[in-house]
Amino acid sequence: MDKFLKLLLTCCCLSALAACSSTPPRNPENLCEIFEEKRSWYKSAKKMQEKWGTPIHVPMAMMYQESSFRHDAAPPMEYFLFIPIGRASSAYGYSQAKTMTWKDYKRETGNSWASRDNFDDAIDFMGWFTSKTHKVNGISKWDAYNQYLNYHEGWGGYKKRSYNKKPWLIKVSRKVEQRSKHYAGQLKQCRSDLDASWFRRTFFS
Repeated sequence: MDKFLKLLLTCCCLSALAACSSTPPRNPENLCEIFEEKRSWYKSAKKMQEKWGTPIHVPMAMMYQESSFRHDAAPPMEYFLFIPIGRASSAYGYSQAKTMTWKDYKRETGNSWASRDNFDDAIDFMGWFTSKTHKVNGISKWDAYNQYLNYHEGWGGYKKRSYNKKPWLIKVSRKVEQRSKHYAGQLKQCRSDLDASWFRRTFFS
């Protein structure tokens, strides 16, 4: 009986931890507060930057726009005569990656177990995408405005300048650009503290 209770308690604790880690940050407007609350997110974001060369503030600003940091975000359901017929697209998760693009990411990176509702995988996907955007269309990894246009329209759509027919998308991309700059300024103020606390937790906890 004692073993059963211990197992049940362990499962409850793990479930609670999983729920906490998947909830959106309390203050998504402040990148320092996001990473102070979600310590594992900073570790994942830092790993993404080291791997792909994309500065942390760019995909974080894009992710805020795409999902508001919700792990299970998805486009709204479409209906026909009150009957659900499916969602507008296959986009899902933190990064709102579409199914086919996600499959390309898994194939090219070998990350076959990646999940769109896992933050570590989602931000790595965004690092891969921004890096590929740099290779395909020559867009700087620091250019949040044009990176977001590529992210939304795809590399081919961007080349065709399909975004010029979407004034609302231009407006949203500018919003992402501004948030990226805002995040960059915030991160500059707290990154040394985040790195120091990460080092202490890793080697002295």
